[in-house]
Amino acid sequence: MALDKQTLIDKIEVVENGTVQVRQATIISEDGNQISRTFHRWCIVPSQNYSDQEDKVKDICRVAHTPEVIAAYKAQQEANRLGTA
Repeated sequence: MALDKQTLIDKIEVVENGTVQVRQATIISEDGNQISRTFHRWCIVPSQNYSDQEDKVKDICRVAHTPEVIAAYKAQQEANRLGTA
């Protein structure tokens, strides 16, 4: 009986405001048969530092977080803070 634990980024989504949503799966297998799968999720907002992410997440962030998207995100956050959104 051999147990194996694998973690992988299995989903990356970009939502309307440019936020990148990441899902990481942790899979436990016994003799090649999956016995457990759990998920951990996090978000990366425009202008957030993503240098510690896996390469495929960094690639998506580079494409999604353009200067225009970052400026629009910051403007929306300021409008929300001021109650003018």
